[in-house]
Amino acid sequence: MDADPYAGFPPGFFDRTDDSPDARFYDRPRLVTHIDDAAIAAVGALYADLGIDGSAPRPTRALDLMSSWVSHFRTPPAELVVLGMNAEELDANPAATQRLVHDLNADPTVPLPDADVDAAVCCVSIDYLTRPIEVLADVGRVLRPGGVLAITFSNRCFPTKAVRGWLATDDDQHGAVISELVRRTGAFTEPTVELRTEPGIGDPLWSVVATRP
Repeated sequence: MDADPYAGFPPGFFDRTDDSPDARFYDRPRLVTHIDDAAIAAVGALYADLGIDGSAPRPTRALDLMSSWVSHFRTPPAELVVLGMNAEELDANPAATQRLVHDLNADPTVPLPDADVDAAVCCVSIDYLTRPIEVLADVGRVLRPGGVLAITFSNRCFPTKAVRGWLATDDDQHGAVISELVRRTGAFTEPTVELRTEPGIGDPLWSVVATRP
């Protein structure tokens, strides 16, 4: 990465209205879903289409970043590492085979070895990262060659915890922002952006997908 990987982004783009420690905000479990059923189904369909869930021909070890009590796989992969902020939420995730309580805003290093997972997913949470390039670069480190990165986003968020630049841009721009963040890691192929739900019906769900070479 460049000496300043965020050069060119407006000042304050990755600041937040509520800059108090995230551990305080996530100190109680929220056992709810944040997108509607159709958007949830679209996440599961994406993972199946990418061949990173339990329906894949070979066993898959996946990492679910900023996870909670549900990971939205149609069929869970053979191994699923869930990384999130609330231990009770992660303990309630039936698909998880390994649980990591870790604050990526406090430490953008993913606590896994090099080339440890076949896929990494981040569902409707990328907008909360204050150092997303460092996080995504480290995701590239823990992915095996040919491993898939799948980021999904919608139009819902906790506005006090989403970064200001996310709140100031629209959905089309969000895909472009995430793609640029992925590019700046230097760890992935050119990302692709796709709307995965039917336009104008329910919660929209977009994906940004790239691969570690």
